[in-house]
Amino acid sequence: MTQIIPNLAEISSRYDALFCDLWGCVHDGIRAFPEAVAALRAYRAEGGTVVLLTNAPRPRAGVETQIGKLGIPGDAWDVIATSGDSARAAMLRGVVGQNLYFIGEDRDQTFFAPMEMIEDAVEISQVPLSEAEGIVCTGPFDPLADPATYRADFLDAKTRGLKLLCANPDIVVDRGDSREWCAGALAALYTEMGGESLYFGKPHPPIYDLARARLRQIGKPTPDDRILAIGDGIRTDIEGGMGENIDTLFITGGLARAETGTDSQPTPAALAAFLEEAKMSPTYSIGFLR
Repeated sequence: MTQIIPNLAEISSRYDALFCDLWGCVHDGIRAFPEAVAALRAYRAEGGTVVLLTNAPRPRAGVETQIGKLGIPGDAWDVIATSGDSARAAMLRGVVGQNLYFIGEDRDQTFFAPMEMIEDAVEISQVPLSEAEGIVCTGPFDPLADPATYRADFLDAKTRGLKLLCANPDIVVDRGDSREWCAGALAALYTEMGGESLYFGKPHPPIYDLARARLRQIGKPTPDDRILAIGDGIRTDIEGGMGENIDTLFITGGLARAETGTDSQPTPAALAAFLEEAKMSPTYSIGFLR
């Protein structure tokens, strides 16, 4: 049974580091949540370390720039680990080939930038689907369009045995009041059609390995029993944390706000029903990070 807590400070002394999700927890894609920023600042002021662990399909430098524009200051976090970086490392090692068909928005072309940590990286070329050895997906061309529009292309790709590298396992995100499709929705469709999708963000292990590596890089190696994973995605943040044997804090006012009856806090009965259906048991739950 999850424990509903009033604020992060109630439990923060039990943990030396946070793996904190961004979208839905610290911002809504348009602006930062002031109470969440204050909570992270207070945690760091007490000596805690904050890893922003995000399924953003881009390099961490781009995420840093983005969150700064949204109003998340540098003193609210220590280091960033992105599913984009985790997936980029795999791509540059050649896991889906060298001639790749890219599905994503123009802003995500940074996905193909070199990475210093990868030695002997393969030379990647972007080609039409008909010439591709594999697919890289950072998200739909149009995040509001039904993923089913990709069925024809995916049938061709599946028939030729192409692997799809998914740089963001999220299915949807809420940008303000608008719900948008993510790369995870396309990867799920491709898998459903019989294709092979490779995932590198939450809830899959590679991004957690990257987050631990980031902690070591800044001189803050932390045992798993002193890490708390925070997020609003029951199938990404919570399932991933549980899979890594890391305690979890479920932000119910994000993607599952309606299902959990969250106003300021979740409705206990609605939360219990939601978690029972999801077969998930986060260590703690709270309406919003504060």
